[in-house]
Amino acid sequence: MTERNIQWVVCEMTVDMKQDVEKQVNLALDKSDTEQQISELIKKYFDSKYAPNWHCVVGKHFASYVTYTSKHYIFFYVGQTAILLYKL
Repeated sequence: MTERNIQWVVCEMTVDMKQDVEKQVNLALDKSDTEQQISELIKKYFDSKYAPNWHCVVGKHFASYVTYTSKHYIFFYVGQTAILLYKL
């Protein structure tokens, strides 16, 4: 698994969840060729471990305004790629 420089922007999660995010993002980036595949892998992992309704957005150019469950939101960059993960 490749370790990447992650720039955390907003993190409203437990330390354990944040560590899972970092691990799953690195795994997804190693295994996937597209942003859609990366978001799908991350979402499926969090749906299975922390119960559904997780949403994951991956890309270089997007804006968001979302409602989420308290303590279930994270936004960060890996290089120039932004990743938003939250639970409804």
